[in-house]
Order: sequence, then structure tokens, then C-alpha cells
Amino acid sequence: MSQPRAIHFSPDLQGESIIKEHFEFTMEQYVKYHDLHGGDEELRKSNYADLVNKYYDLMSRFVEYWWGQSFHFAPRWREETIRESIKRFEHFIALQLGLKKGMKVLDVGCGIGGPLIEISRFSSTEITGLNNNAYQISRGKDLISSAGLSEQCNLIKGDFMNMPFADNTFDAAYAIEATMHAPDVLGAYREIYRVLKPGQYFAVDELCLTERFDPSNSKHRGIKAEIELGCGLPDVRSTRQCIQAMKDAGFEVVFAKDLTEDSPCKWYQANRVMDPVVMLWASFNNSGLGQFITKAMIGALEILRIVPKGSNGMLTTIQKSSHGLLTGSRERIFTAMFFILGRKPLKQGE
Repeated sequence: MSQPRAIHFSPDLQGESIIKEHFEFTMEQYVKYHDLHGGDEELRKSNYADLVNKYYDLMSRFVEYWWGQSFHFAPRWREETIRESIKRFEHFIALQLGLKKGMKVLDVGCGIGGPLIEISRFSSTEITGLNNNAYQISRGKDLISSAGLSEQCNLIKGDFMNMPFADNTFDAAYAIEATMHAPDVLGAYREIYRVLKPGQYFAVDELCLTERFDPSNSKHRGIKAEIELGCGLPDVRSTRQCIQAMKDAGFEVVFAKDLTEDSPCKWYQANRVMDPVVMLWASFNNSGLGQFITKAMIGALEILRIVPKGSNGMLTTIQKSSHGLLTGSRERIFTAMFFILGRKPLKQGE
């Protein structure tokens, strides 16, 4: 498989959502990374920055519209909306890190800044968000300004595999469904270890395969491929691999847990306090008839040039992603919330 050609934006397009004439091309090139039963994993890893940028160029506005400004899952209580659970989970992370006013915190792979804004407000800390996607950086800066946090928070464009920070810079760090995009999770954790001050904590939330995943099972492999396609991932790692990578990076693992195990309401379950429009859309779109009708409608809108070409491809990607995430979670071969808290020792060998 030949390497996909990257899109090069002109300077006036930096920070803007992908324009119509590039949408179809970007969709085609993104899907090529996942062709033929999951595609070429090594190709995805060697081109991870292009893979992830294409994914977020295509998905960011859609995800923000339906899901909110925090692009992650969260444990849920009964009678709790998805967005309420997300906010509570972000507070949980702040508490696990022991955040206090005046601390300098790193948000690794900060998205458009939803968690950063919430955690900064909750803890009165100064947070630096690191992100390699131009649109998300631009959108995040607008949101931070609107929240009145420009003096407290900032966003920097950069790669978390090679961060533009000196050793021992931050008092705490967290990554929420971000290092899952890394081509080498150990390399990502080592970079976070490097920039974290000794004695301080790093919290990470990952999408992971569980011990129930069987690589010899074709159905399991198909679910894994759908998750990789739908979430912009070079690979889906196991919980065991992530724990070992934390230890190999030098962290003391304080605790590691699949947070879905204690969640009374699964992240994918609707309840009566959810937005009724979202409930209706999700129910309709998850049915065979609903998917057929939706694809036909999007196809017609493409012909009429109301939506850009490639929109049906994006819809198919979202539908496959939903199927993989839901099926994997229900069969317990996958978890959307594997949480690890690590501490960098005060001294080497402590």
C-alpha cells in the first residue's frame, strides 16, 4: 500500500475546519489507512501524525455538536446525563492528581480544550494544552477566551512524542483518550515522565482491549478494526500493555482500574434525562432501516452539493465506529475507560 499523500493547507486556512474541496480527498485518504480488515498497522504507526490530523479535521465539529467540548467517555450514575458524567469525571481526575491553585499542569492531547477549561476552573490551576491539530488549537483558543481563562490557560501546537518542554517542567499531567493515538505508547509515557517534576503524578485514561479479547477470534479482530477506524487509532492496546508501559517509562503505578466495572449506568445506555433529540437520533441511526435512510439522505445532499462529497464516507465511518465500540463494550473485550494513576519517583530507583 502506498503512503497517503498529506494535505497541505495554505497559511490562511490554518486553524480553520477543512474546506469542501479537500473533504472528499481527506476522507478517502483516511479510510485507506484502515483498508482490508484493519489495514496496515505499521503504516498507521509510521504516519500517526497524518492519520490523527485527518481524523480530527473530519470529525471535530461533528463530535462537538453531538457530544460537547470534551471528546471522551466517562463513568455514569443513573439519572445522570452524559455531559454531567463527563464533568464529574474531569473533577475526579483533578482530585486524583491533587491539583491546587498555582500548580502548572500539562494536558496531553487537549482536543478543543473542554477538559482543560473545566479542570482549570475546578482546581484554579494553570494548564498548558498540547495538541498537534491546527483546527483544534484555533477552536480551543476561542473557547478559552470565551471562558475568561486566557491568563490561566494556553494551548501549544506540538507532538506529544517529542514535546517542546524542558525536563521537570510540570507539577502534574493528564491525558484523556489522547495517548491512544501514539504509535508507541511507551515513547509517549516516557516523554510525559521527562517533563513532569519528580514526586508528581500523571493520570491517563485509555481505550483498551481487555483480557477477554482473543486475537485468534475473527469477530474480535473485526471489532478492533472498527474501533481503530472510528477513533483514528494506529492500534488498540491491551490494559496489560498500558500498565507495563507506565512501569517501563519509570512511573510507580499507584492504581489501575477499568472504571466501567463500577459504573451503574453504561456509557452507551440512554436514560430519560438525556436530550430527547439525541436519544431519538441515536435510536434511529442504530437501526438497519435508519442507517439506510440516513445514507440515502446524505447521498442526495452530496448530489445537490449541500454537503461536501465524502460526507457519506464519514457517516459510514461513524456507524462502524459505533458498532465496534458498542459491541466490544457489551462483549467486554474492550473498555472505553481504563484509568491509570502514576507517580514519578522523587529519586531514580525510589
